[in-house]
Amino acid sequence: MARDWPVRLLFPPVCLGCRNLVTAPGTLCPECWPGLRFLERPWCPVMGTPFPHEMGEGFLSGEAIANPPPFARARSAVAYGGVAGRMVQALKFSDRTDLAPWMARWMLRAASELITDAGVVVPVPLHRRRFFMRRFNQAAELARAFARLAGLDYRPEALVRRRVTRQQVGLGAREREENVRGAFLVPPQRARLIEGKRVILVDDVFTTGATVGAAARALKRAGAREVDVLTFARALKEDFPSDSALII
Repeated sequence: MARDWPVRLLFPPVCLGCRNLVTAPGTLCPECWPGLRFLERPWCPVMGTPFPHEMGEGFLSGEAIANPPPFARARSAVAYGGVAGRMVQALKFSDRTDLAPWMARWMLRAASELITDAGVVVPVPLHRRRFFMRRFNQAAELARAFARLAGLDYRPEALVRRRVTRQQVGLGAREREENVRGAFLVPPQRARLIEGKRVILVDDVFTTGATVGAAARALKRAGAREVDVLTFARALKEDFPSDSALII
């Protein structure tokens, strides 16, 4: 709109991926856009990992069959890597909280089937020591923006990380699971917030599922009817053949 021109002049819109100038806020430049891979159907109805072609109604991935997760469904907006990886890194380590509302818009698209019967949105929490060091929780920023867009109840206080865990970077799948085992807790006085409800658990990246799995177990122990997982990005095995390639 014409009345917006002073703001546009002082704060011109920049690309979410590289900060080059663009024509509208919340968009990508022509160089970054081709590097973004949105996750689309067909996918595993449980894990949300894309299939190369249609596999038939109810067909599950080998991962979902061999190691059934504690959550009902996992969905992610984009594949991790390239511009998506840069956005995650900028949000997490460069205080780019301005990215969260735009990232949440893409998450809303991926979560269309999760929203219909969801009762509450809960972010994967940081331990208070790490929170004070970082000053914000990137998962909470995404969850808050997503809940607002979806019109859902946002309850960050429903889940806490009761002990400090090692960074997951560089750990194998089993080490990741052991690292976060028992790390999450629903405080007894907060159980009413999730009891009997379907919870959407939000994080920035789904790698092996160890963190969201541990958090989902804590929510279900406290009385959540079911837990769905929503992340901005998903690290796919074909893109990252080993954990050593993951910088998240």
